[in-house]
Amino acid sequence: MTNLRLRYQTVEFGKTDIHLCTLRNKQEFDDPTGVAENLGISSATWPIFGVIWPSSLVLAHFIFDYETDSKRILEVGCGMALSSLLLNKQCADITATDYHPEAQKFLHRNALLNGTKAIVFEQTDWAAKSDDLGVFDLIIGSDLLYEDSHIDLLSSFIEVHSKPTCEVIIVDPGRGRKSKLSSRMIEFGFTSTHQKPTHTGYLDKEFKGHILKFAR
Repeated sequence: MTNLRLRYQTVEFGKTDIHLCTLRNKQEFDDPTGVAENLGISSATWPIFGVIWPSSLVLAHFIFDYETDSKRILEVGCGMALSSLLLNKQCADITATDYHPEAQKFLHRNALLNGTKAIVFEQTDWAAKSDDLGVFDLIIGSDLLYEDSHIDLLSSFIEVHSKPTCEVIIVDPGRGRKSKLSSRMIEFGFTSTHQKPTHTGYLDKEFKGHILKFAR
Protein backbone atom coordinates (compact mmCIF):
# COMPACT_ATOMS: atom_id res chain seq x y z
CA MET A 1 0.00 0.00 0.00
CA THR A 2 3.06 2.26 -0.11
CA ASN A 3 2.11 3.86 -3.44
CA LEU A 4 -1.37 4.79 -2.29
CA ARG A 5 -2.51 7.96 -0.56
CA LEU A 6 -4.55 6.96 2.46
CA ARG A 7 -7.09 8.51 4.76
CA TYR A 8 -7.74 7.85 8.45
CA GLN A 9 -11.22 8.40 9.86
CA THR A 10 -13.45 7.37 12.73
CA VAL A 11 -17.10 6.36 12.41
CA GLU A 12 -19.17 6.63 15.60
CA PHE A 13 -21.93 4.25 16.65
CA GLY A 14 -23.21 5.57 19.95
CA LYS A 15 -20.24 5.17 22.29
CA THR A 16 -18.51 2.74 19.93
CA ASP A 17 -15.81 4.13 17.64
CA ILE A 18 -14.58 2.31 14.54
CA HIS A 19 -11.26 3.55 13.21
CA LEU A 20 -10.55 3.12 9.52
CA CYS A 21 -7.65 3.41 7.14
CA THR A 22 -9.09 3.77 3.62
CA LEU A 23 -8.02 5.06 0.25
CA ARG A 24 -7.83 8.84 0.21
CA ASN A 25 -10.36 9.04 -2.64
CA LYS A 26 -11.74 7.21 -5.67
CA GLN A 27 -8.79 8.20 -7.85
CA GLU A 28 -6.21 6.04 -6.08
CA PHE A 29 -4.83 3.07 -8.03
CA ASP A 30 -1.91 0.68 -7.60
CA ASP A 31 -1.66 -2.61 -9.48
CA PRO A 32 2.02 -2.81 -10.53
CA THR A 33 2.07 -6.55 -11.17
CA GLY A 34 -1.40 -6.75 -12.77
CA VAL A 35 -2.96 -8.92 -10.06
CA ALA A 36 -6.27 -7.04 -10.13
CA GLU A 37 -6.20 -6.73 -13.92
CA ASN A 38 -5.89 -10.51 -14.21
CA LEU A 39 -9.01 -10.79 -12.05
CA GLY A 40 -10.91 -8.51 -14.44
CA ILE A 41 -10.68 -5.43 -12.21
CA SER A 42 -9.94 -2.37 -14.34
CA SER A 43 -8.08 0.74 -13.21
CA ALA A 44 -11.41 2.61 -13.19
CA THR A 45 -13.08 0.14 -10.82
CA TRP A 46 -10.01 -0.72 -8.73
CA PRO A 47 -10.58 2.00 -6.07
CA ILE A 48 -14.27 1.20 -5.51
CA PHE A 49 -13.50 -1.27 -2.72
CA GLY A 50 -11.36 1.17 -0.78
CA VAL A 51 -13.67 4.00 0.32
CA ILE A 52 -16.69 4.19 2.63
CA TRP A 53 -19.92 4.36 0.63
CA PRO A 54 -23.31 5.55 1.95
CA SER A 55 -24.73 2.03 1.66
CA SER A 56 -22.01 0.64 3.91
CA LEU A 57 -22.83 3.28 6.52
CA VAL A 58 -26.52 2.40 6.33
CA LEU A 59 -25.74 -1.30 6.76
CA ALA A 60 -23.44 -0.72 9.72
CA HIS A 61 -25.91 1.53 11.52
CA PHE A 62 -28.70 -0.99 10.88
CA ILE A 63 -26.63 -3.92 12.14
CA PHE A 64 -25.28 -2.03 15.18
CA ASP A 65 -28.08 -3.12 17.52
CA TYR A 66 -29.33 -6.10 15.49
CA GLU A 67 -29.70 -9.42 17.26
CA THR A 68 -26.50 -11.32 16.36
CA ASP A 69 -25.87 -13.44 19.48
CA SER A 70 -24.63 -16.96 18.63
CA LYS A 71 -25.16 -16.34 14.89
CA ARG A 72 -22.48 -17.16 12.36
CA ILE A 73 -22.34 -14.08 10.12
CA LEU A 74 -20.95 -13.52 6.62
CA GLU A 75 -20.31 -10.14 5.01
CA VAL A 76 -20.34 -10.42 1.21
CA GLY A 77 -18.36 -7.94 -0.90
CA CYS A 78 -17.07 -6.32 2.25
CA GLY A 79 -14.80 -3.63 0.73
CA MET A 80 -13.60 -1.62 3.73
CA ALA A 81 -15.67 -4.00 5.90
CA LEU A 82 -17.15 -1.38 8.20
CA SER A 83 -19.92 -3.72 9.36
CA SER A 84 -17.47 -6.57 9.91
CA LEU A 85 -15.22 -4.34 12.00
CA LEU A 86 -18.19 -3.18 14.06
CA LEU A 87 -19.48 -6.72 14.61
CA ASN A 88 -15.98 -7.90 15.46
CA LYS A 89 -15.75 -5.21 18.13
CA GLN A 90 -19.03 -6.55 19.53
CA CYS A 91 -17.42 -10.03 19.66
CA ALA A 92 -19.75 -11.45 17.00
CA ASP A 93 -18.76 -14.46 14.88
CA ILE A 94 -18.04 -12.62 11.61
CA THR A 95 -16.38 -13.73 8.38
CA ALA A 96 -15.64 -11.21 5.62
CA THR A 97 -15.29 -11.82 1.89
CA ASP A 98 -14.39 -9.76 -1.15
CA TYR A 99 -13.06 -10.33 -4.66
CA HIS A 100 -10.54 -7.46 -4.56
CA PRO A 101 -6.93 -8.57 -3.94
CA GLU A 102 -6.21 -5.67 -1.54
CA ALA A 103 -9.28 -6.04 0.69
CA GLN A 104 -7.66 -8.44 3.14
CA LYS A 105 -4.67 -6.15 3.75
CA PHE A 106 -6.91 -3.25 4.70
CA LEU A 107 -9.09 -5.51 6.85
CA HIS A 108 -6.08 -6.74 8.81
CA ARG A 109 -4.75 -3.21 9.22
CA ASN A 110 -8.11 -1.88 10.40
CA ALA A 111 -8.65 -4.72 12.87
CA LEU A 112 -5.31 -3.75 14.43
CA LEU A 113 -6.35 -0.09 14.47
CA ASN A 114 -9.41 -1.03 16.48
CA GLY A 115 -7.50 -3.24 18.89
CA THR A 116 -9.54 -6.33 18.05
CA LYS A 117 -8.77 -9.86 16.96
CA ALA A 118 -8.16 -10.59 13.29
CA ILE A 119 -11.29 -11.14 11.21
CA VAL A 120 -11.59 -14.34 9.22
CA PHE A 121 -11.38 -13.42 5.53
CA GLU A 122 -11.66 -15.32 2.27
CA GLN A 123 -11.19 -13.88 -1.20
CA THR A 124 -14.21 -15.15 -3.11
CA ASP A 125 -15.58 -15.19 -6.60
CA TRP A 126 -19.37 -15.53 -6.65
CA ALA A 127 -19.08 -17.63 -9.79
CA ALA A 128 -16.63 -20.11 -8.23
CA LYS A 129 -17.91 -23.65 -7.85
CA SER A 130 -16.58 -24.16 -4.34
CA ASP A 131 -14.86 -22.44 -1.42
CA ASP A 132 -14.13 -23.10 2.25
CA LEU A 133 -16.69 -20.75 3.78
CA GLY A 134 -19.40 -23.15 4.88
CA VAL A 135 -22.89 -21.95 5.81
CA PHE A 136 -24.18 -19.04 7.91
CA ASP A 137 -27.11 -17.88 10.02
CA LEU A 138 -26.92 -14.27 8.83
CA ILE A 139 -25.52 -12.91 5.55
CA ILE A 140 -25.04 -9.16 5.04
CA GLY A 141 -23.78 -6.86 2.29
CA SER A 142 -24.14 -3.42 0.75
CA ASP A 143 -24.22 -1.99 -2.78
CA LEU A 144 -23.56 -5.30 -4.51
CA LEU A 145 -25.72 -5.19 -7.66
CA TYR A 146 -23.73 -3.22 -10.22
CA GLU A 147 -24.73 -5.34 -13.23
CA ASP A 148 -27.70 -7.53 -14.20
CA SER A 149 -25.42 -10.58 -14.16
CA HIS A 150 -24.81 -10.00 -10.45
CA ILE A 151 -28.42 -10.89 -9.60
CA ASP A 152 -28.07 -14.61 -10.35
CA LEU A 153 -24.46 -14.75 -9.15
CA LEU A 154 -25.22 -13.15 -5.79
CA SER A 155 -28.47 -15.01 -5.10
CA SER A 156 -26.85 -18.36 -5.94
CA PHE A 157 -23.83 -17.54 -3.77
CA ILE A 158 -26.12 -16.65 -0.87
CA GLU A 159 -28.12 -19.84 -1.32
CA VAL A 160 -24.99 -22.00 -1.23
CA HIS A 161 -23.85 -20.36 2.01
CA SER A 162 -27.20 -20.16 3.82
CA LYS A 163 -28.27 -22.48 6.58
CA PRO A 164 -31.79 -23.90 6.18
CA THR A 165 -32.89 -21.16 8.61
CA CYS A 166 -31.14 -17.97 7.58
CA GLU A 167 -31.50 -14.18 7.44
CA VAL A 168 -30.06 -11.97 4.70
CA ILE A 169 -29.69 -8.18 4.85
CA ILE A 170 -28.61 -6.31 1.73
CA VAL A 171 -28.50 -2.51 1.49
CA ASP A 172 -29.17 -1.37 -2.08
CA PRO A 173 -28.66 2.31 -3.02
CA GLY A 174 -31.26 2.18 -5.78
CA ARG A 175 -29.58 0.69 -8.83
CA GLY A 176 -32.87 -0.73 -10.10
CA ARG A 177 -32.23 -4.41 -9.43
CA LYS A 178 -33.74 -5.01 -5.99
CA SER A 179 -37.00 -6.51 -7.29
CA LYS A 180 -35.17 -8.98 -9.52
CA LEU A 181 -32.97 -10.05 -6.63
CA SER A 182 -36.05 -10.48 -4.45
CA SER A 183 -37.66 -12.69 -7.06
CA ARG A 184 -34.62 -14.96 -7.15
CA MET A 185 -34.44 -15.14 -3.37
CA ILE A 186 -38.13 -16.06 -3.19
CA GLU A 187 -37.38 -18.93 -5.59
CA PHE A 188 -34.86 -20.15 -3.00
CA GLY A 189 -37.54 -20.19 -0.33
CA PHE A 190 -36.92 -16.83 1.32
CA THR A 191 -39.50 -14.24 2.25
CA SER A 192 -38.71 -10.73 1.09
CA THR A 193 -39.27 -7.25 2.52
CA HIS A 194 -37.92 -3.83 1.55
CA GLN A 195 -37.71 -0.87 3.92
CA LYS A 196 -36.32 2.63 3.89
CA PRO A 197 -33.63 3.32 6.48
CA THR A 198 -34.56 5.74 9.25
CA HIS A 199 -32.54 8.29 11.23
CA THR A 200 -29.90 8.76 8.53
CA GLY A 201 -28.49 12.04 9.81
CA TYR A 202 -25.03 10.49 9.60
CA LEU A 203 -25.24 10.75 5.77
CA ASP A 204 -24.41 13.88 3.78
CA LYS A 205 -27.34 13.37 1.39
CA GLU A 206 -30.76 11.72 1.36
CA PHE A 207 -30.45 7.97 0.88
CA LYS A 208 -32.68 6.87 -2.00
CA GLY A 209 -32.14 3.15 -1.58
CA HIS A 210 -33.62 0.40 0.57
CA ILE A 211 -32.69 -2.21 3.11
CA LEU A 212 -33.60 -5.60 1.64
CA LYS A 213 -34.39 -8.30 4.18
CA PHE A 214 -34.80 -11.96 3.31
CA ALA A 215 -35.58 -14.80 5.69
CA ARG A 216 -36.49 -18.46 5.68
